[in-house]
Amino acid sequence: MTIAIMQPYIFPYIGYFQLINAVDKFIIYDDVNFINKGWINRNNILVSGKAHLFTIPLKDASQNKLISEVALSSGEPWQKKFLKTIQQSYQKAPYYQKVFVLIEEIVNLEVSTINELTLHALIRTCAFMDINTEIIPSSTIYNNTHLKGQDRILDICKQENARHYINPIGGMELYDKGKFEREGIKLDFIKSLSAPYIQFKNAFVPWLSVIDILMFNSPEEIRKQLKAYELI
Repeated sequence: MTIAIMQPYIFPYIGYFQLINAVDKFIIYDDVNFINKGWINRNNILVSGKAHLFTIPLKDASQNKLISEVALSSGEPWQKKFLKTIQQSYQKAPYYQKVFVLIEEIVNLEVSTINELTLHALIRTCAFMDINTEIIPSSTIYNNTHLKGQDRILDICKQENARHYINPIGGMELYDKGKFEREGIKLDFIKSLSAPYIQFKNAFVPWLSVIDILMFNSPEEIRKQLKAYELI
């Protein structure tokens, strides 16, 4: 079995979905500390030809809380504003109609935490992209929060009887291939490759939210995007 483990991000970039698509089981790492100004509740979309950061408002978010404990803001009607921004930015995109329905369904879900929102968003977006990987939250099964860093990742791999673990390229300095090999587990790092596509008449802006990919690419083109990576 091949697995990957990542914190939950809202509408992440294509590399996140490449990782999900590359494994048999994808584990949402939701019982670790929240990261302020990270990608858990924000990402970039295309607005007037430039990258524009959107943020889902949270209530009392803190790095002293687990991701699974962080609530969505109940005092700000962010959904309407967010959907209006999407509409104004992408209504002339070739796949706007179907993609907007997906986004609207996700942001209007009756959930109370950012973890619940990201989990449902990932599952629904994967289904939309025809990705069939099993997705589960780490908080529901492994009971190993006493472990840290690489040791915790290795423990999850062992509990899953995984023989192959794939991590984003940014973790190359954090994980030791030799230690994984001694446990009988192959460790690879996934590196996304730039695959430009037409964004209206603008110069291409790479690495935006998956929303952008979906708005401008057919299902066949999305399948190509999902394979635009290499393992290191």
